[in-house]
This record gives sequence, structure tokens and C-alpha cells, in this order.
Amino acid sequence: MASIDTNHGGRPGARLTPEHPFPARTVPVWDPLVRLIHWSLALAVVVNSLFTDEESALHEWVGYAALGLVAVRLLWGLIGTRQARFSAFPPSPVRALRHLAALARGERTVHLSHNPIGALMVYNIWATVAALGVTGYMMGTVTFFGMEWVEEVHEAAFGWLMASVALHVAGVFFDTWRSGVPLVRAMVDGRKRIPEGVPMEGERRE
Repeated sequence: MASIDTNHGGRPGARLTPEHPFPARTVPVWDPLVRLIHWSLALAVVVNSLFTDEESALHEWVGYAALGLVAVRLLWGLIGTRQARFSAFPPSPVRALRHLAALARGERTVHLSHNPIGALMVYNIWATVAALGVTGYMMGTVTFFGMEWVEEVHEAAFGWLMASVALHVAGVFFDTWRSGVPLVRAMVDGRKRIPEGVPMEGERRE
């Protein structure tokens, strides 16, 4: 179980009330490997989308590096730390719909790992990067070189990735505003800072 630092919102001795039954706390969430892969993959996407020529060797190698990062992250999802494992954020459309309903009700519950909507987006981005890497490799082989459908799939995957990244960034800012948890900072230092009065998943008001 993750250790939790409780600071009662920075007010020593603050008393919990029925209106604010949950203390402020800081919870370790993302391990160093998860954070390294996250920011390295983000960098690879930025470099290949803005700074490399799609016909260049650099573009290919950055793409292969991104594919390798996804492969390592998938392995870490099986054997890694608790919040990094797939069991902490299973891909579930049903859970995502329930989360949307909770948002509509104004709930601010914090998920230690990805929330259900964020989980679907993460799997989507991984799958899209994999599709880009595979089709990019195919375009350089004798068998598939010059095949229009491979190029079209690669271009469609790139467009989908750009849209997904934009939605992901928007979702991060929205969830930060909704919950009060600075998510970008959490992916930098690995710790989620949960404000006073905001419950974590599984907690119930007394």
C-alpha cells in the first residue's frame, strides 16, 4: 500500500469536519521508470512531429525509440510497481462511463493511478504509437515499400495520435482544475498532492 503524508492542508492540528472529512495528503504514485518513459515518449512525439523530415533516418530511429519505450512500458505494466500495473488502470469503457457520470454530478474523487477515462486514453496512445512504428518499419521493407495502404495507415495513425495528444493534454488540465491535484507536477516528482476535503478512490464519508 502506498505511504501517505498527511499535512491537514498545511494547518497543523486542523480538525476534520463533516463538510471536510478528508485531510490533505501527499501520496507517492509514479515510479522513476514510469516518469522517464512518459516524458521520453512525449519528447519523441514532439521531435518526430515537428523537427524531423519524415524521409530521414533520424525520423525512423526516433520512431523505433518510441516503439521501444512503449514495449518497455507494457512489460512494466506486468511486473512494475503497484500503480504502474495494468490492474491499477484496466481499460474499461463501463468504468469510463461511470466516471463521466460522476463528473456530471460534480464529484472530485481522485484516482491514484489513471482515472478510467485517462486509462483508455493511455492505452489508445500506446496502441497508436505502436501502429506508427510498425507501419513505419513496413514502409522501409522490400515487401511493403511503395504500398499506398501502408502509407495511408501510417498517416492516419499520425493524425489520430495528434488528436489524442491534444485531448490528453486538455484532459490533464481539466482534471487538475476539477480535483485540485497538480497532475503535471505528479508526473515530474511522482507524488500526487490531494487537497483537503477531496477523497481518494475507495474512501467514503463517515
